[in-house]
Amino acid sequence: MTLSLKAITKKFGGRTILHNLDLNVGDGECVALLGPSGCGKSTALRLIAGLDQPESGSISIDGTEMNNVPAEDRRVGMVFQSYALFPHLSVRENLELGLRMRGSHGAARDQRITTILEVLQLSHQAHQRPAQLSGGQRQRVALARALLRDPLVYLLDEPMSNLDAQLREELRPELKRLMLGGSQPVVYVTHDQQEAMALADRIAVMRHGRIEQIGTPRELYHHPATSFVAQFIGRPQMNMLSAGQGQTLGIRPEDLRFDPNGIPCEVESREWHGASQMLLIRCARGQLRLVCPGDQQIGENPHVSWLKTSEHLFDDQTGQRIDD
Repeated sequence: MTLSLKAITKKFGGRTILHNLDLNVGDGECVALLGPSGCGKSTALRLIAGLDQPESGSISIDGTEMNNVPAEDRRVGMVFQSYALFPHLSVRENLELGLRMRGSHGAARDQRITTILEVLQLSHQAHQRPAQLSGGQRQRVALARALLRDPLVYLLDEPMSNLDAQLREELRPELKRLMLGGSQPVVYVTHDQQEAMALADRIAVMRHGRIEQIGTPRELYHHPATSFVAQFIGRPQMNMLSAGQGQTLGIRPEDLRFDPNGIPCEVESREWHGASQMLLIRCARGQLRLVCPGDQQIGENPHVSWLKTSEHLFDDQTGQRIDD
C-alpha cells in the first residue's frame, strides 16, 4: 500500500498554502510532516482525507487517484487533535456508530469492538461518556475508532498535543505498536520534533507550504540541508555564528566541549535537566548554548572549543548547506 501526492497546490482566499507539494509514503512507512504553525502540514492532511480539494495536482492511494473520491469512501483512518467524539454517546456507542454507518452489524461487530477495547485498556470505560474520561483515555478512544475503520491509510493530526508530557510518553509505544506496525502508510502531523523523531521513519520538514527537506531523523540531524532545518531539528537549538565571507557556522550544543586552550566564555545562565544541563554562555563571537553532563562542575568563566568535523556551514543569503 502506498500514498502519493504529486504537484499539489492549495489556495485559500488568494493565498497559496501549498506550492507544488510532492510526497510519497511507502508500504507500512510513517512520514511525519513537521513544521511551525501555518506551514501547510494540516492542510496537506485534509487534502489526503478528502476534506478539502487541491487547486492542482493528484493524490493517489495504491495507484488509484483519489481526487474525485468523496471523503467517506477513501478509507482513511484519521485521528484529530480534538478527539472528535460524540459527547452524548458512551465509548462503545462512539465506536459502534462508525461501524454501523459502514454496514457492520451483529456479533462480529460487537466482538471487534470488545477486542479493540481490551487492546487499548478501555474495557472498564466502555459505558462511560467522553466527559467522564481522562485526556489519555479519550485519545485512546479516538485511536480505537481509527483502527476499527480498517483503513488503507492512517492520518494523524497533532493527536497528542492536548496531552501532558507524561501521557504523551505513555501513549507513544501504544501508537507505534497499533498503527505503525502494519502495511498502511501513516502520515503524522506535528510541530513537536521530539515526537516526530521518536515515531517517524522519515520526517518532511515544511516551511511556507514547501518541503524544505525530507529524510530519516538521523539524516536531518547530522546533515541538515538548510539553516532552517538545522535549527528546527535538535533541542536545544543549534548555535549559529557568523563565519564571514557570507557564511554562517552551525555548532550543536552537545558538540561544544570544555578546553583550557579554547575560546574564553562567561556563563550567563544554567538549566539543570537531571542527566544533563544546558548552559547559556557568551564569548567574543556571540552567545552559545552548551550541553554537558548534569553532574559536571563548571566555573563561571570556562573555555570551550569544538571539532572541525562537527561544523555545519550555510550560505547567509539562501540558507543552503555548504559542503566542504
